[in-house]
Amino acid sequence: MSKRISSTEEYEALLDSYDTWLFDCDGVLWRGDHLIDGVVEVLDILRRRNKKVVFVTNNATKSRKSYKTKFDQLGVEAHVDEIYGSAYAAAVYLSSVIQLPKTKKVFVIGMGGLEEELRDEGITFVGGTNPTDNTLEPFTLADFTLDPDVAAVVCGLDTQINYTKLSKAFQYLTRNTGCHFIATNEDSTYPSAHGLLPGAGSISAPLRYALGRDPVCTGKPASTMLDCVKAKVHFNPARTIIVGDRLNTDILFGQNGGLTTLLVLTGITTEEEITGPNPSPIVPDYVTQALGDFRVVETVT
Repeated sequence: MSKRISSTEEYEALLDSYDTWLFDCDGVLWRGDHLIDGVVEVLDILRRRNKKVVFVTNNATKSRKSYKTKFDQLGVEAHVDEIYGSAYAAAVYLSSVIQLPKTKKVFVIGMGGLEEELRDEGITFVGGTNPTDNTLEPFTLADFTLDPDVAAVVCGLDTQINYTKLSKAFQYLTRNTGCHFIATNEDSTYPSAHGLLPGAGSISAPLRYALGRDPVCTGKPASTMLDCVKAKVHFNPARTIIVGDRLNTDILFGQNGGLTTLLVLTGITTEEEITGPNPSPIVPDYVTQALGDFRVVETVT
């Protein structure tokens, strides 16, 4: 059963117990383009106490560099080397794990952030934001030429998803021998400033159904994302905590990696999912209403 923290002493004890703090972003730090109250102050408390701060997001629409711009615009201190996104994890997976040959290409269903991370890893890609593929014209195989050099399909959130992109991805995955199927993440939804919208998992779902095959996922809760963090940040899992708003990504990610987990209720997960008559089987170690609750420790320091 989760421990609900509420007293100054409990918040202080958590701060003392963990040296490395991993944060999801959407639903924890902000909703859409609106900063959640108290976030800046709490991150400042952590930094003043010499805690390592790492941001781990499944948002694949932005590269780490463009994500840094969002932090700046919202007035949240962050450095590029503290930000780990599922688009970055997908690019590293292709370049370092699969070791995709330089002569091969990737077909992208996704947006500019994913393309930027692939480009930074030296990976050639087609599809994505290419105007030819962003069309509502009917797709026909009579007009399609299969590129034999496409050796992987990477699928992230794409707010301009269409039948042409899905059809081309399907062709590569069924006709190019050994073509890898990779999803940046499998979030069914994501929290925008004005409510929930379909997430990246909803974009790859038609391909999964058509193929009868699941992709390799590089975002939370998969271990690939944590491996990316471990490659750059030295931390002791026993003294590391992840703060998230979603049970089946953030909290499960922490549990899979042997980390302590803290759920906040400012994003996806509702109170009913943890205390209702049919609670989730994924149980966080701690629960608090919002990250800003940690500000109470300032009254005793």
